[in-house]
Amino acid sequence: MTGGRRDVDDVMSALAMQHRDLETILTGLDGEQWKRPTRCPGWDVADVVLHLAQTDEMAIASLEDRMSEFMTGRVGGEAPATVDDGAAIMVARERGRPAGVLFERWRAGSDRLQQGLQQADGHRRVQWVAGQLSVRTLATTRLAEAWIHTGDVAGAVGVDVKPDGRLRHLVRLAWRTLPYAYAREGMTLHGPVAFELTGPSGQHWSFVPDRAPATVVRGEGAQLCLVAARRAIPSDTGLTAEGVDAETVLALVRTYA
Repeated sequence: MTGGRRDVDDVMSALAMQHRDLETILTGLDGEQWKRPTRCPGWDVADVVLHLAQTDEMAIASLEDRMSEFMTGRVGGEAPATVDDGAAIMVARERGRPAGVLFERWRAGSDRLQQGLQQADGHRRVQWVAGQLSVRTLATTRLAEAWIHTGDVAGAVGVDVKPDGRLRHLVRLAWRTLPYAYAREGMTLHGPVAFELTGPSGQHWSFVPDRAPATVVRGEGAQLCLVAARRAIPSDTGLTAEGVDAETVLALVRTYA
């Protein structure tokens, strides 16, 4: 087994677990719970599940080399200024579908996505909203999205979700994409960054550059994931940053496009 294939398989196992977590929550919801507001401004549970279904379908289109066609069909002639604007347009255009229909659509799409990722070469480059990326990175972004929105749904309906080791994939994604996170804000890192974090089970998660880091982030991996998902404010966590980019790294780190 090649390294790329093994990496994708590891991420895929985590993605499958994340989808099962969300499916378990959704299976137990009544009609009223689907209408509860989430921590995504203006979105209820149904909107969040619709968004996940749409973006899983987008990832399938990416794997099948029809990303441009997909976006034209979903966004139409509108030209969203940001990725978030595009997501809002897509949800608004399909809002109001019955909960049962949304659930089955998301479940069918997630199954199809997992099959597509399992069959793909982890090193192959595909088109995504922020440019080209590897299949392995696409799989990790889908894991990050599923984890973020599982938390959104769980919080809305009062379900407690415990973090586990699969978050290491999200931490790695956040670390590797720091240059992109800075670039989208018109900024540049002043030097390499290291993450020295503690996982949910107490394990040490170390992500270090090839040369001496100019900035080091320390704290809990789960908190880093929440900050990178814009679900926690850095000052409300125990995360710390030291070095030349200490003032900006936790403000800009992210795990989504």
